[in-house]
Amino acid sequence: MSSTEQRSDHVTVFDTTLRDGEQAPGISLDVSEKVEIAEQLARLRVDVVEGGFPVSSQGDFEAVRAIADGVGTEREAPTVAALARCNREDVERAAESIKPAHSQRIHVFLSTSEIHRHAMLRDASEDDVVAQAVEGVKRAREVTDDVEFSPQDATRTDLDFLYRIVEETVAAGATTVNIPDTVGYALPHDFGATIGEIVRRVGGPDSDVAISVHCHNDLGLAVANSLEAVRNGARQVEVAVNGIGERAGNCSLEELVMAVRTRNDLLGRTTRVYTPEIARTSRSVSGLTGYPVQYNKAVVGRNAFAHESGIHQHGVMADRLTYEIMRAEDVGVAGSQIVLGKHSGRRAFVGELERMGYDLTAEQVSRAFERFKELADRKVEIADNDLEAILADEVSASSDEAYEIADIEVSGGTVAEPSATVRLRRAGDGVEATETATGDGMIDAACGAIRRAVGIDATLASFNVNAVTAGVDALGGVTVQVEVDGQRFTGRGVSTDVVEASARAYLNALNKSVRLRHRRQEPVTATP
Repeated sequence: MSSTEQRSDHVTVFDTTLRDGEQAPGISLDVSEKVEIAEQLARLRVDVVEGGFPVSSQGDFEAVRAIADGVGTEREAPTVAALARCNREDVERAAESIKPAHSQRIHVFLSTSEIHRHAMLRDASEDDVVAQAVEGVKRAREVTDDVEFSPQDATRTDLDFLYRIVEETVAAGATTVNIPDTVGYALPHDFGATIGEIVRRVGGPDSDVAISVHCHNDLGLAVANSLEAVRNGARQVEVAVNGIGERAGNCSLEELVMAVRTRNDLLGRTTRVYTPEIARTSRSVSGLTGYPVQYNKAVVGRNAFAHESGIHQHGVMADRLTYEIMRAEDVGVAGSQIVLGKHSGRRAFVGELERMGYDLTAEQVSRAFERFKELADRKVEIADNDLEAILADEVSASSDEAYEIADIEVSGGTVAEPSATVRLRRAGDGVEATETATGDGMIDAACGAIRRAVGIDATLASFNVNAVTAGVDALGGVTVQVEVDGQRFTGRGVSTDVVEASARAYLNALNKSVRLRHRRQEPVTATP
């Protein structure tokens, strides 16, 4: 829905999880992972998906193009946006990346604060910056009617200059002007007043030009600043799932949306977001990025609808409204009515997946069911989070993965040197390879054996482990980044055994390097 088509009370939700969110340290999504998240964002019904910064790398270009081609072609699909600096190369690259989408937007930006103009733009004058911004907007308007302009570091920009560049880029054809609090510097009352003045200057709340905000969370005020902007006439808010992004992150999608919905009495605004998909979206982004959601995170944290205090329990048993301002069901956190365990059959398993919104192929069901039965032998009761983890580990993996773990054995400890023997099975021909290795610990030994079996020497760049579910029999989720030939690949694995989970994650990352080699038809060399 474009800014000119929206209702006067509608707040456009511009999701930048795949652009600004991916810039968080340690996150590196490949094309298929970006498309998977974009598909979920479409189910969530966000208005705009910012797919990436196409000129920054070939991978980013391919990801935005794949999102535009795979997610953005339907009439009701989200607008697909691409980021560009205010120059010809950036704009042309962005335009090419979003070409398949039914609804396209080019988002151009340029620094405007004094410190940015000095350090980033080589002491560019205000006149130079305005001229470059106007030229960038005009170039973008040559290829699309939907152009957004952002004056970077707007909240530390001289207000008179900020008002000037907003007015001149609007005159040049910008249909959305985004006011970014790039470094999380703003306070709500001051930010709201600035937004109100800008709204007045571009023609008021019913203008054809939408004022947007993009708030960072350096002072923990991203959501508060965004809501104050909405209260003062902003018609678009830029957000990221789970609040991920540079430094302390971005305005959290789930918190912004549920605040607008819950306090409609004060804000008088609505969004198109289908809130029952919020929890699933949060889990998907967390699983694919390796960024766990803190237990007490608003809306989507594990404890968001949990009650331990006797007084609270008494209250919610009488009436949930005593201590809950939102229904768990409204964000997709409804509890399972079927308890899955080792005696459950395939029909019950498939029924639970359908209840959770999954539509799988027969092959995907078979792979997931096999993992479920393995887990059920180790765990008394299987929760929704367990199933989500299994699907993220198995079903999301490409069917052409080069290798899979057939068996793994580890031994050793504080006295004997840790060792591991792994047996891998190659997809397609079923040929098996068995290797043994020793290491500093059992995880190191397992990864060493996998390297030998696959025949790729790789460097482990990062390792993260967290509990997927609660209890002593919890699933362990491991996310790794492996460097092969100067390029990093992210791998994920889950198991009740952390060594097995680590081995799965490590192999998942190596498989990605193998697939890339096959696509490029070039050898993978060892990393020194």
